Amino acid sequence: MSNSKEIIYQISAILILASAVLYSFLPAIAPWILIVAVLALSAITASTPYPGKSIRGKRLFGFQVFSCMFMIVSAYLMLRNNNLWALTMMVGAVFLLYSAFMLPKELKKEESEKEEKDV
Repeated sequence: MSNSKEIIYQISAILILASAVLYSFLPAIAPWILIVAVLALSAITASTPYPGKSIRGKRLFGFQVFSCMFMIVSAYLMLRNNNLWALTMMVGAVFLLYSAFMLPKELKKEESEKEEKDV
């Protein structure tokens, strides 16, 4: 991922967390911050697919896509003042957290297997 994409990705993640906290204090503004942040996160995720060939890596990338979908639903529910937004946000966060930790490991494993095969 390029440096500008990483910065946008990190800012989006921080804004998602901030909007969840802000919802308690500014319920009229927080959904709009969440919508912008989730759309940016989803755009970065969609434009950066898994570069490897392993099925597990592709499945983990699918988890990231599902995470973005859950967060989009969460933004809609927050906009409609439905308290289920917190549940969908948690499910999306769990998927995103799991894939964020496991994708680099899988890519590193795949690259080391490729190097062993070439030697």
